[in-house]
This record gives sequence, structure tokens and C-alpha cells, in this order.
Amino acid sequence: MSYAVKEMFLTLQGEGVQAGRRAVFVRFAGCNLWSGREADREHAVCWFCDTDFVGTDGAGGGKFADAAALVTAVDGHWGPDRARRFVVLTGGEPMLQVDDALVDALHAAGFEVAIESNGTLPAHPRLDWVCISPKAGSEVVQRAGDELKLVWPQAGIEVEALEGWSFRHLLVQPLDDERAQENHQAAIEFVLARPRWRLTLQTHKMLGLR
Repeated sequence: MSYAVKEMFLTLQGEGVQAGRRAVFVRFAGCNLWSGREADREHAVCWFCDTDFVGTDGAGGGKFADAAALVTAVDGHWGPDRARRFVVLTGGEPMLQVDDALVDALHAAGFEVAIESNGTLPAHPRLDWVCISPKAGSEVVQRAGDELKLVWPQAGIEVEALEGWSFRHLLVQPLDDERAQENHQAAIEFVLARPRWRLTLQTHKMLGLR
């Protein structure tokens, strides 16, 4: 199988439980909840997406003929150090492309493999870290994992239902739009009212990282 990647880069994980950790990010092209075109945003399920995942023209991006080629690129971004190798597969929606060959090849190269997904497709069973960010109006089938990240506020989300899913960590992240300050306060109030949840912020944006 070939893979379409928008961009690939070495950075620090900016969100969630793994925040601050050195990581290679692989952003796959394409998503099943929004075309990525601004003309379609108003009617998209994930209308608040803040990521460009269209095409393969980003830094480090491209079309990779097979898993070996993609892992070679990931390895090049990480460098020769073999300690604590960590790769985050994101998008778009990475589960449109992630398969056995890629996960196995990344493991063979010594990487711990994480995914950030909308949960509408089953996560690969051999991933090391599964982060699901549910979107109102979508059918989430991946209801177990390591980290459930809820962008807030988000009309139409049934929070009580989410709390019944099997995740080790429940996180709330303020929606980053023109009402960001209000959204921060709403997220704080959410956590104060629901002690099972934790607040997470997009620290990479604060630090000027990708």
C-alpha cells in the first residue's frame, strides 16, 4: 500500500497526556469528516478543524510507495538516537491509511506508535497509544483507548455517554476560534463540574511549534 502524507516533522507533542514529549509527527492527507476546503467548512461534521491536511505538498510530505519508504523518512526525522522513539500518526484521519505493514515497520524501527483519530474507524489493534477526539454528529466506533480528548464547547456531544467509554484519561481542550477566551473559561468550568476530566491546552501554539 502507498501512503499520502501532508507533512512530517520533528517537534514536541503539544497536547494531552504526552505533552512535552519529543515526537515525529506524520500528518496523513485526507479526512472523512471534512474535505479540507473552506467552501465546505460550514456543512462539515468537523467544522472547527484547525489543520491543513489537503494534498502532499507540506514540509516532509509526499507520496510514499510502501511502509519501508515511509518509515525511512520517519527515521530520518528522528535521527540516530534509539532511545524513547515516538511517532504520532495524525491527520486528517490517519486510520484511512494506517495498516499492518506500517505499524509493524515502525515497531521494527524501534518506535512507540501513537495515533490521533476522530474514532469513526477502528484503531489498529497494535498501536501503543490511542487518542480519540469525538466530533458531534459522527458515529464513533473506537470507544476504548488511552486518551479521550473532547474539544469544548461542542454542541450535540453527550458527555455522559463519553464517560461510559473505556479510556484511561478524559481530557477537555478549549476550542480554538474567535471566542477562544470564552472557550477557555467554559473548559475550566467543565472540569470543575466533572472531576474525572482534566484540562489540556495546545501548548505547541503557545510555544510557536508546529
